[in-house]
Amino acid sequence: MRLILDIRKTVEQNAAAYFERAKKFKAKSKGAREAIARFSKELAKQVKEAPKIVAKQDDIAKHWYDKFRWFLSSEGYLCVGGRDATSNEVVLKKHTEAHDVVCHTEAPGSPFFIIKTEGTKPKDITIDEALQATASYSKAWKLGVSTADAYTVEPSQISKEAQAGEFLAKGSFMVRGKRNVKRVPIKLAIGLLPDGRVMGGPESAIKQHCTKRMLIQQGTDKPSDAAKKIQKYLGGGHVDDIIRCLPAGELKVVGL
Repeated sequence: MRLILDIRKTVEQNAAAYFERAKKFKAKSKGAREAIARFSKELAKQVKEAPKIVAKQDDIAKHWYDKFRWFLSSEGYLCVGGRDATSNEVVLKKHTEAHDVVCHTEAPGSPFFIIKTEGTKPKDITIDEALQATASYSKAWKLGVSTADAYTVEPSQISKEAQAGEFLAKGSFMVRGKRNVKRVPIKLAIGLLPDGRVMGGPESAIKQHCTKRMLIQQGTDKPSDAAKKIQKYLGGGHVDDIIRCLPAGELKVVGL
């Protein structure tokens, strides 16, 4: 250790100067230690909170309709349908507004699809696509029929109150009044949106929004096998997300 002495000062004065410098360094080192302790504590807190922050960001990135069946119509309208009895109820009770359009079929177990109109009037192309999705995701797919009837009604025509002496099962609703019925084809398509999300729906809607896409029809492949083929062709999309877009039943993947 080297000491630099001031020859103009006495030994006592030099010692006093070093003593004062030592006190300043000690005070600074104490502050540095306290700062390091605070930093370490804050860092530990951030590390602990990181998974929660990431999870929250993931939740924000997800859309409310991801848990249901959904697609964007050729015009850009959001069409959302139930997957089962429970989600049918949620779609109608929680996410249907007075100006939306409701789609359904007469077949038991059919999904309810709603067209979120945002107060505007969709054209026939959107209505037809929503009806086709409703029929294709119904039991008509498993029955192997090529077409099926589906209809549209206003939300005000949907009720949970059964007729006297009747009982409504979970996910079932009474539909009263005039129904606008149309026969539609039973077939769907799967594609990748520009943001990487997988979307399943009528062929015309998928063509409008997805560059890479595949048509699916009734066939003999299991959904899991079909999903792998679709993923390979699309070059993206998670297999589970693709399966969620497929109808219940065996199918065949063809080009589009």
